[in-house]
Amino acid sequence: MEIIFILIPIAIILLGFAVWAFFWSVNSGQYDDLDSPAHSILFDDDDHLIPDEAKQSKAHSPRD
Repeated sequence: MEIIFILIPIAIILLGFAVWAFFWSVNSGQYDDLDSPAHSILFDDDDHLIPDEAKQSKAHSPRD
């Protein structure tokens, strides 16, 4: 029964920390944009895999 006098204050402190962490994350903008990171993987990168020189030489090469 004596353990309750220790566990209840510890539980209240942990609950207070969890509530503080939640409000901190909301106020700092952690939940502002939830959709963009999920959709950004679908878009192509700006880096091109084929260098521009290879594209130009392929376009100017004579066809057989």
